[in-house]
Amino acid sequence: MQITCFKAYDIRGRIPDQLNEDIAYRIGRAYATFLKPASVVVGYDIRLTSADLCDALTRGLTESGVDVINIGQCGTEEVYFATAHLHTDGGIAVTASHNPKDYNGMKMVRAESKPISGDTGLKEIQAIAESGDFMEATRSGEVTRQDTRPAYVEHLLSYIDLAQIKPLKIVCNAGNGGAGVVIDALEDRLPVTFVKVHHEADGNFPNGVPNPLIEENRPPTIDAIKANQADLGIAWDGDFDRCFFFDESGRFIEGYYIVGLLAQAFLEHHPGARIIHDPRLTWNTIEIAESHGGEAIQSKTGHAFIKERMRAEDAIYGGEMSAHHYFKDFSYCDSGMIPWLLVIGLISETGKSLSELVNERMAAFPASGEINTEISDPPALLKQLESHYAASAESVDHTDGLSMSFGTWRFNIRMSNTEPVVRLNVESRGDTELMRAKTREILDLMKT
Repeated sequence: MQITCFKAYDIRGRIPDQLNEDIAYRIGRAYATFLKPASVVVGYDIRLTSADLCDALTRGLTESGVDVINIGQCGTEEVYFATAHLHTDGGIAVTASHNPKDYNGMKMVRAESKPISGDTGLKEIQAIAESGDFMEATRSGEVTRQDTRPAYVEHLLSYIDLAQIKPLKIVCNAGNGGAGVVIDALEDRLPVTFVKVHHEADGNFPNGVPNPLIEENRPPTIDAIKANQADLGIAWDGDFDRCFFFDESGRFIEGYYIVGLLAQAFLEHHPGARIIHDPRLTWNTIEIAESHGGEAIQSKTGHAFIKERMRAEDAIYGGEMSAHHYFKDFSYCDSGMIPWLLVIGLISETGKSLSELVNERMAAFPASGEINTEISDPPALLKQLESHYAASAESVDHTDGLSMSFGTWRFNIRMSNTEPVVRLNVESRGDTELMRAKTREILDLMKT
């Protein structure tokens, strides 16, 4: 049979034609056949189909002789944490993150929460699932349930000095995804007041799919910040492995500037450390790293590439402008909870508001934000742009798509791994009008 839900980094598919319980069972058998694990952690997000898919996945694992530790409804990062914390041979989160509500999927790791993606086993697992050539088991695996959330919460709190945290007021918007229960678990431990928006988990997504990158999803957070005179706002996607920030005025802060902010925080406590970043927007991160005695290292976009490079370079932190933040002490994995804890630590430590922490950097390196455009022939477009700008470019880089720098401005344009679009990012050195003009110029060229 052909299974179409395997993507570049994970598994995503529409229910039930692209992903269903039979396919989930086959994926469990295939994962076991490929990895031959003794024990695997499983967990699932708040989608209406997730628990049943997780049960089918578990059946596939146990019938292959694998012992399964079920940590229940959780965020993707809780599976990452539990896999490392319990020293199992792998972990699988049943989740489709911010996809439409009729989708579901899975994110997979091996021992030590090392990612499994298209380059590191996902294609092989797909081939085995399709062929049905599963290994024979000499025993049935056992299923146990374990609550790892208390240990996970303790780990989260280890990133801040609790005694330093000021009594802040924070708007938190879980988007009816999974973040709310973790906020509830942290609430008694922090001297902050949470104003909770769309807090209860609901796989029907009554307030829209939890994806704060969609501008129409932001007003509830912005309105609550203004109405409650909050110090900042935080919103998450469905499986809360990404978090998004709003300052005290309700302004949405691009993830690029949060990468720089967190890089600075780590470098101040770990001089000389290495920071990994993606190629889309780079100048702010590079300048912060160099000015604080650290080293900024570029990696191809995507969680598997970032995590692999972080391990290779022994980097303390990695950040993508898409709001994925990776931490050495979190098994090099991404977390949507650690970043906001670090940010409230910075606000408390410096006495500055979030806007004061980022305004200078936003002025120094104004950026367009990611602009997605449907293009019929993306490779031809990239060649056209490279040819058009070649004569004036100071540098050209093909690490991920096309990056070209011109001294006072630069751009990156890359093809999406998941959608038929190209993604454009433009930044300048302290010149917002130049950045906007060059953004318009490139968008006009894309139409010709």
